[in-house]
This record gives sequence, C-alpha cells and structure tokens, in this order.
Amino acid sequence: MVIKRNKLFRELFGNFLEKFPEVEAIVVSDIEGFVIAGEKKKEAKSSLEIVSVLTTLINPVLERIRNEFSFKSFGSSSFDTEDYRLLFVSIDEDRILSLVLNSMASIEMLAPYGLYIAEKSAQILTAKDDDVIQITIPNFEDEISRHETLKQTLVPSELLEKGSYSFKFVVVGDHEVGKTSLIRRFVERKFSADYRATIGLNILAHDFLLEGNEISLTLWDLGAQEFFRRYRKIYYTGAEAAFIVYDLTDRKSFEHIQNWYNELIEFIEDKNIPVVLVGNKLDLVNERIINREEGLELSRSLSLEGVSHIETSALSGENVNDAFKLIAYHYIMRLRKMEEQKVKIDLINEITETLKKLVILELSFINESLTWSPGFQTIINLEKLGDYSVIKDSEKEQLYAYKNGLIVNNFLYDSFNLANTDGAFIIFDARDKIHIDPQWKEILIETIRKIRKKRVIIIGLRITESSDWSQLMEEFKIEEDLEEKLVTILFLKIGPDFREKVYDHLKLMLNAIVNTRNLK
Repeated sequence: MVIKRNKLFRELFGNFLEKFPEVEAIVVSDIEGFVIAGEKKKEAKSSLEIVSVLTTLINPVLERIRNEFSFKSFGSSSFDTEDYRLLFVSIDEDRILSLVLNSMASIEMLAPYGLYIAEKSAQILTAKDDDVIQITIPNFEDEISRHETLKQTLVPSELLEKGSYSFKFVVVGDHEVGKTSLIRRFVERKFSADYRATIGLNILAHDFLLEGNEISLTLWDLGAQEFFRRYRKIYYTGAEAAFIVYDLTDRKSFEHIQNWYNELIEFIEDKNIPVVLVGNKLDLVNERIINREEGLELSRSLSLEGVSHIETSALSGENVNDAFKLIAYHYIMRLRKMEEQKVKIDLINEITETLKKLVILELSFINESLTWSPGFQTIINLEKLGDYSVIKDSEKEQLYAYKNGLIVNNFLYDSFNLANTDGAFIIFDARDKIHIDPQWKEILIETIRKIRKKRVIIIGLRITESSDWSQLMEEFKIEEDLEEKLVTILFLKIGPDFREKVYDHLKLMLNAIVNTRNLK
C-alpha cells in the first residue's frame, strides 16, 4: 500500500484544529521556511492563504531560531507576536513543526500536544509503503478521569471467566535501546533498521488475545530527551503498566534503569503498577555485556515486590510477544486483586450495617466437612473486620466471636446448634447427582425445626453443568414444614466460581436476615 502523505497530513492537522479552536494554523516547513504541509482554520479561503499567512508569521522567527539554536539540540520553543503566539518543535535537523495560536492560548497546555503532532509528522515524512500510522489525537486530561473512573467502578466479576481489559501502558528507557522498535515489532510485526529518536511522544493502540481475554493496549512511547522531561509527567498520568527498556550491549542504559524507575514512582500516582524490565537486543550475542543474572538481580531490587524481567530482540522478534503478554498478565492479575479487595470491603460494610440494626449477628455454616466451608472461611479471612476470639475449635464445631458483635459458627451435618442463629447457610454437594441424597432433606427439616422464627436459611447446591438444578431443588419439598414458621429459605447454585460468588451469597444472606426480621 502506497503511503498517501498529503491525505495523512490533512487528517492529522484537521483533527488537531478541530480539537483545539485556539490553534489558528499548523504547518511543517524546512528551516528555510518552505511549507511542506499545513492547515489553517476553515475560515481560510484557499491553500495559498495558508502558505502566505504562515510564511509571513513564521519566517522571521525561524531566522531567530537558526541563529540562536543548533537543530541537533533544539527541542521546542515559543515566541509571541503582536497578534499570535508561536510554538515550534524540531522534527529533525531540517524540518520543524510550527503552531500558530491565538494571543490568549496556553503554551503550557498545548506544548505536550505539539510534541505528539511533531512525532506523527516525522512518521508521515519518513514512512515507507505498508507502514501503519495511527493519527488519533489523544486527550491527556481525560487520562486522569479515565483512571479515576476505573478505580471507582470496579465491580465484582467472574474472576475465573474471560474478560475484556483496556489499559494505558508507558514504555521508557534511554536513547537507542529499541523502545520504538519493540512496539513496532509487536504492533506491526516488522523491524526498521533506520533509527530515529522519538520526538517526545508516540501513541499507538493495539488489541490482542491472552488466554481468551481481550486486551486493548494504548502504548505510550516516551522520548528520552532530558528537555522533554517536564512534559513526561503529563504523559505518565493515568498509566497502569510500564516497560523500562535497556540495551543488553550498553552498560549506561542498564545503569540508568534506577533513574527511570524513580521517575515512574515520582510521576505516576499509582505507585504499584506492574512494571517489566526489558533487556533488548538479545540477537547481538557477541556484543552483549549485561548478563541475565544482573538483570534479574536488579529487577528484584527495584521494589519490595520486585518487578518482572525478560530479554527480547526487536530485530528477530524473540520474546517480544511474550513481553507484552507478561505485562498484560500482571495487569489482569492486579486488577482482579483490586476487584477482590473491593468486594471484601463491600461485604465488611454490609456486615457493619447489619450489626447496626441487630446489634448481635450470629451466622452458622453447615457443611459435610469443616475444612470446606467457603462462607465461614471467607468471613474469618476478612482482616479488616476486626479482632475476634476463638471460642471453640473442635472436630465438629468452630465458633468465632468478634468484638463488634458478630458470631460465626461452622458445623458438620450431624452436629449443629441454631438456638441463637440469625442465618444458617447449608451446602450440599450435588455434583454429578441425578437426585438429592435423602439425608439432605432430613438435615434441612432439622434446621427448620431448630432455627427460630423470622430467621433465614440458605441452601447451596454444589452442581456441575450437567446437573438438573430445577429437579434437584424440587425434590426437597418442604412447604408443609414451613407452615408454622416465618422462615425465609433461599436456594443457590454453587458452581466452580464459588470463591468469587460467595461474597454475593453472603450479602444476599445478610439482606434476607434484615428483611425477614421486619416481616409481620
């Protein structure tokens, strides 16, 4: 596919002007002022007017830049005229991006975008046939709200089921370590031998599958130039994972890893994002000076938890896909831990609210084995629930009393005391069973007999996909046994995802306890 540079420039510049009304015009020119590409606000009558306006405004300032800066070190600069503010970003030694802003525009706000547009302009100018150039205009401010929204809207999920995950991922490291080459190898499955330093920022989006999970990455490739450091804080905002890349043949790039890690910690609000240390250029076997053990040792020392480590070759593609899968895996695992933590807090809050209404809350769990009692084990593992005392711990019964008024019992089928219980949770293992065990109905009837009025009984049937849930539930037939008692009985399916579902089951039990107490 032939690269249509003019079309790409029109789309890129058009999107930028639409997003920022304070930008009057945008142009790419050489250092002599010759306009290579440009767009002006829609009010302009012709492309000739664009060239005329931009040449008139920019040429005098370009002369100043030529006199005052060496293009090899020049990054960006801004100047004010009587009617406009001008922002310049060096694309390379011969070409420059110029933004013409109205007199009230904020250079500080637009400069980070200028670096991004300069990078995309460089990609368009140097692109080869079949190169993929993504020109979506980012919104740096939205990254803050997007990340905050993610934290606030985490909901209990089927942690063992497949899901869709979308996250922002930054790639940092010294010059020429191969950051952009790694990304291109992963996204475009190609390698370019022509090195060109990233101008401040490059952003690409890429989707892939990981063990059935749909992963959507937004890759932020950050330039290493020191004079862009002030903008990197903006680019880091909302980052949820990171690569720190070093060159296996360059000792200095390895020694600078700690600096890059410190910058991550300084600029990123979430200090515990997953980080992978990537040693690149694995193909240069004879030039290698950083051995694997050094990389592993450093990765373990960077934080208390340590960071992951992998070695890659952007040239051959070795381990490149694995590196990106590794960061996605760590992100998913962390997100799931966050989800689990949230459901734990929700359950604690539900218990606390129930205690406010009842003062004393006693829950009983009845199972075939004390060692497999998910409801009981979930509650006693809620560390933030408070201190408790172990009142009884025998082969047939466990009793824990919390200082906040919660009492939790764990019983076997043949030995349970429900005199003061507000809710009983019984689990029967019906996996691969066509009919219920006759003993189960007897246990349920005994539970109904022992429990007081206006209390709750939860029956959890542990089943498989082949189980006939409706048939098993109907076989209990307990209507007659409930005639004299105002007891709420609920039947629940206990499947392979019981570890995650138990939080919802317990919350359902607590709600039922409160509602049943209010029955008249």
